[in-house]
Amino acid sequence: MSLFRQISCSTKLAWTIAFGIVEVVIKRPHTRPERAAWISGVCKRLLRRLDFQVITHGTVPMSGSVVSNHLSYIDIMVHSSIRPCVFVSKAELRQQPIIGWMSMMAGTVYVERGAGGSASKAAEGMAKGFRDRLPVTFFPEGTTFVGDEPAMPFRSGLIAETMAAGEPLTPSFLRYELAAQDIARGKTVRDDVAWGPQGLIGHLWNVMGLHGMRIHVHFAEHPVTFSAAAVADRKIAAEETRQAVLAVYDQSVSADRQG
Repeated sequence: MSLFRQISCSTKLAWTIAFGIVEVVIKRPHTRPERAAWISGVCKRLLRRLDFQVITHGTVPMSGSVVSNHLSYIDIMVHSSIRPCVFVSKAELRQQPIIGWMSMMAGTVYVERGAGGSASKAAEGMAKGFRDRLPVTFFPEGTTFVGDEPAMPFRSGLIAETMAAGEPLTPSFLRYELAAQDIARGKTVRDDVAWGPQGLIGHLWNVMGLHGMRIHVHFAEHPVTFSAAAVADRKIAAEETRQAVLAVYDQSVSADRQG
């Protein structure tokens, strides 16, 4: 049954991606908002083909920066499907098959670690997103994370760029909920959704065998209010941002228990 679903989902995804490519060739979106709207539509269709339901909690931010924990490339699809946005991602994403091309066409801002002009390029790309009134979304952990803690320490660079631009920074937290039949057969978010050392194709094949998922995206009601110490020290700002994201996580766990 799982193999049949994997083959069926593979076919659906292939057609959806092909349609997206034809769509972008015909429409030729030039502006960042147009590209963001295109990839948002593609991501909505891809998640629907996989029977993944995205549920938002709290007010969805429509501008400024949005930060989130990071488990998988699926996180990108989820945030994009909620509304058009601009992503800031590590440069390695460009090398991934299909995903890399789609991210480039969507106007993603790429950051190369250790590159001298990377910070200025990130600032320039983020500034364009702010000017277009698109939420600039990034994952401060810097990579996907498989572990016992809800989130790893945050990198400070993009947080500092948001603060320097005078834009609000809204914390969010992603939580994946597997279908009961997948839980019954031993599937877990840690082993079957989070992207660890497994290759992209192998991981994607495994994900397509899941029988649907509910993906909860919790947004804080207010942007982060930084202390005077955080304004003076970007590393403190990064930790305060992480604590704000963890607070959203705690609220989501509490809500689930009450429910």
